[in-house]
This record gives sequence, C-alpha cells and structure tokens, in this order.
Amino acid sequence: MRVSTTKPLLKSLAGEVPSRPPFWLMRQAGRYLPEYRATRAKAGNFLDLCYNPELAEEVTLQPLRRYGMDAAILFADILLIPHALGQPLAYREGEGPVLDPVRSATDLGKLDVSAIQKTLDPVYETVARLSQSIPKDCTLIGFAGAPWTVATYMVEGRGSKDYLHSKHWIYSDPAGFSTLIDLLVEATTDYLLHQVAAGAEVIQIFDTWAGVLPDDEFRKWVIEPTRRIIEGLRRQHPELPVIGFPKGVGGNIIDFVRETGVSAVSLDTGTPVGWAAKEVQSLVPVQGNLDPLLLVEGGKAMEARARDIIETLGRKPFIFNLGHGIVPQTPPENVARLAEIIRGA
Repeated sequence: MRVSTTKPLLKSLAGEVPSRPPFWLMRQAGRYLPEYRATRAKAGNFLDLCYNPELAEEVTLQPLRRYGMDAAILFADILLIPHALGQPLAYREGEGPVLDPVRSATDLGKLDVSAIQKTLDPVYETVARLSQSIPKDCTLIGFAGAPWTVATYMVEGRGSKDYLHSKHWIYSDPAGFSTLIDLLVEATTDYLLHQVAAGAEVIQIFDTWAGVLPDDEFRKWVIEPTRRIIEGLRRQHPELPVIGFPKGVGGNIIDFVRETGVSAVSLDTGTPVGWAAKEVQSLVPVQGNLDPLLLVEGGKAMEARARDIIETLGRKPFIFNLGHGIVPQTPPENVARLAEIIRGA
C-alpha cells in the first residue's frame, strides 16, 4: 500500500501539522441521526444493517453529508468476528449485544474458522463501495476490535462491569485463554487485510476494555496481541497507518505506543491533554479526546473545551475526535457546532 499525503487525516498520520486539525468522531454514524434511525428500520435489525452493503454504505455517508468529516469509518461492529466464527449473537433493545458464552476448551471447539470470510464478504463489499463514494479529500478507515476486548464479550456473553469469567479464565487457565486470543489474532489480521484490499486507507483497533487489566496482564493480553496484528498487517502493507485505542489504560499508554508499532493513538476522555502533549505526542500523533457527554450538553462549556484541546494538541500532529463514541442522546446541532469550531481553528 502506498499512502497518499494529499488528504488532511493522512497528513497528520504521516507526522505533518495541517492548517487545521482533521476530525472525525467515533460512532459518527449512529442513533443520534434521524436518517440513521430510518435506515436501520429499513434494514430490519442491527446485524442485517451491518451485512447489507448498500445500507451500510448509506449510514457511513450520512454524517459526512451533514458535517464534512475528514474521515469515514466503515459501518460495522467489533463482534462480527465472533459471529462469523459461529458464536450466536443478538442485539437486544436495552441490553446491547448478547452472545452464547465461550468459557472452555470445549466451547472453543464449537468455533469454525472455515466460513469466516464468506460471512464477512458483505463487509468488504461495503468498504469497496465506500472507497468509490466518499469525497476525494476524505480518508476511509477500516477497523476491528482488539482480541482482548472481543474475547471479553465472547466469554462474558455480554458487556460486563467486573469481567469475572474472563479474569477467572486468564488466571486459572492462561494457556486455554491464549488459544482464544491466538484465534482472534489470526482472524482479526485476516479481516483487516481484506478491508485494506477492498480500499481501507487507515485501520483503527478498538480495545475498549484494555483498562480493566493490571500491568502484567495488560502486556500479555493487550500489547502482545495488538503487536502481532500490526506485524501481520505490515508484512503486506509496510506503510499502512494503524491507530490504536487502548481505552482507560492511563500511563500504560506509553508502553502500548512503544511496543505495539501503532502509527497513532487515540486518547480516552480521562487522559490529561497537557500530559499527552508532552509524553505521548512526542512519540506518535494523537487523536481525541472531547467527552462525548459534553457534546450532548453543547454550549459554551463544550466550545471552550474543544478549543482547549485544539490549542494544546494542535501544535503537533493531531486528529480531533471524542474520548469515546457519540451517544444516542447527542443533538445533531451540537455536532454541527463542533465541526464549525474545528474548521475555524
């Protein structure tokens, strides 16, 4: 892959400082937009929307039409890989994703890698469509969940507050848990390579629950699997930009950046921007990190914080984003105001 430097977001990832920071927002295609809700209703359910290339392309483009972001991120979900492996998955109103738990070597035997790419073919078609339909100055981002975060959903069977079953497995049978992680590293690398082949220009790896692990386990289950995925991607695409998002890891983000090979790192809402400018931005470009709930509130507080983030981080390679994803309660007009502020920076 040969990386173009004509697009603002690619310039930032290449270490340049554009005239104003490029921006996109995690979950920028979502339930806060009335047009998204209408398209999702047409699809029937969330999974059907993810696997419908025409509709998935449409919802990916919707925020670009409203706000002119500098990147489009593929509309999909981090749990498509376990679903493609044969783990039953449903999205229930008020509950989120629910899976039949995988908690033993016997359960791992039920997973089947043979049909994974056939199941995920519609996702690659969506990427290919988007590579032709997004604006010429817009960057196309592909993504996947990191093995640790995806594994927690697979083991817990849903989102969790204590990760009881996942932590029990890593402490009582680390070799067995490694088998699951190895499977996810292989499947995720292949999944992302297919996205790049279809037209993705940048990859983001989401490790939403990286921050629940202690230091020693963090290196084993977050840093090492991510490093292996990036090595697998770079063997075929040496210049491919990869953004890591190890949410909630505090100071461990330094080791994450140094040891995984990420091109840039996304900062969660709790990361102090002054500290990040000094300690993290000296290593790689950073992305972030407005509080999504401040975007819900809007007004002068949001505007002041957005300007502070830009002032603090915008002197070096930087991509404006949120510290996590847009929530459904977000007024669309607040996103429009944020886009206006960024363009005026």
